[in-house]
Amino acid sequence: MSVPRKRTRRAKYITLYSPFLMRETKHELIGEPIESEKGRHQWARCTRSRHSQLINLDIIEAEQDKSKAVVPVSREDEKKYNPRDEYSVGDVVFHTKWEDVGIVKAKEVTSTGGRAIVVQFEKLGEKKLIENLQQ
Repeated sequence: MSVPRKRTRRAKYITLYSPFLMRETKHELIGEPIESEKGRHQWARCTRSRHSQLINLDIIEAEQDKSKAVVPVSREDEKKYNPRDEYSVGDVVFHTKWEDVGIVKAKEVTSTGGRAIVVQFEKLGEKKLIENLQQ
């Protein structure tokens, strides 16, 4: 009698320049790609330093120079998360309580008729947050 094997998800890896280590290292792609008008974005975490960076998958597939694929995420680009605000797919959001940055992946309607955004965070992974809360 054979024992069924547990299926494990194979991680996808890519070689990118790590600014923290100042050399090219292997990076693990985190979560699912996020579609926006600027292209497909995804988080990549360095397997050595564990630092993450946002990359543009379309640029990686089109060009040999992977350094152009890193999407700079700066404090000027990100919006502080507020449940009363509205967001668009592709917006960079900073959650002050969790101290984590993420990118809006999708928008949904909640069971109560409210609105929510699905955010792929750098450290926490995918989370649903309330959007456009009316009081």
